[in-house]
Amino acid sequence: MDLVSVDPVFNLYNEEWPIWTYPVQMPGAKFVLKGTATDSIVSPGCIISGGSIDDSVLSPNVRVLEKADVTDSVLLSNVRIGKNATIRRAILDKNVVVPDGGEVGVDHEADRARGFTVSDGGVTVVGKGVTVMPPS
Repeated sequence: MDLVSVDPVFNLYNEEWPIWTYPVQMPGAKFVLKGTATDSIVSPGCIISGGSIDDSVLSPNVRVLEKADVTDSVLLSNVRIGKNATIRRAILDKNVVVPDGGEVGVDHEADRARGFTVSDGGVTVVGKGVTVMPPS
């Protein structure tokens, strides 16, 4: 999460310390239907379609739909966030799907009941390829 701070310790934009990696070949991130991102990193291929991203890192090819709210989170590649979903202080591994109205990181007891890991610091982690079911 330090990456989204004003002056991160590990600065991806330091030209004197280049990152030697193969870049993902995707179109640029797209914001439609008044989708927004503040204090965040949004990777290529992401589409923010009416959702709101704040203090978060989105890896390539993430989709966030209308009225979804993602805060203080890291979403890895190919994550899908449905309409009206809420993600708070969470790490979602690759290919996670949060359906319309779904929540992660809002109620830690509900997260644990669904088998997610919640750190001592209150960060919810959802494993690779999981489709998040509504809390019971």
